Amino acid sequence: MNTLTSPFSVAFDSVNPRRSSTVDPYASEAQTTALLRRGAEYRRQRINASDMITTEEAAELSGTTRVTINAWIKSGRCIGVTHLRRGFKIPKWQFEPYVFPVIQALSEALGTTDGWQMLSFLEAPHEALDGLAPRIALEQGVPGRRIVDLATAEGH
Repeated sequence: MNTLTSPFSVAFDSVNPRRSSTVDPYASEAQTTALLRRGAEYRRQRINASDMITTEEAAELSGTTRVTINAWIKSGRCIGVTHLRRGFKIPKWQFEPYVFPVIQALSEALGTTDGWQMLSFLEAPHEALDGLAPRIALEQGVPGRRIVDLATAEGH
């Protein structure tokens, strides 16, 4: 089984590249397996990070109910990543006053309510922000409109 080669060479650091005279445009099964394992491990680590809270904790923090938090996640008003067991884990920092008002517009701009996609956008460094992640840029006072504009560019 072969899949297309990933542009992320880091994903294959621990896997020996094929040695042949012709260049194979596909990743080997071992490379694909290694990439999938790293992705699963990243998700486990991210879910268990100290800034992630349960829907119950988010409801208490925001002064609402768990049912409301789940509705917010479904509508893109709140970022929730699927937990390995059940339910969601939620980045606590999204309830900060410089982030929370941007989440719904960000979801619409990216064209998704998927928490992993939204989290990835907010936590990945961006060239247009001088290498800052959008979340950090918001913390440092970059206007939310600029972050939403970047999301719009990526979402289309």
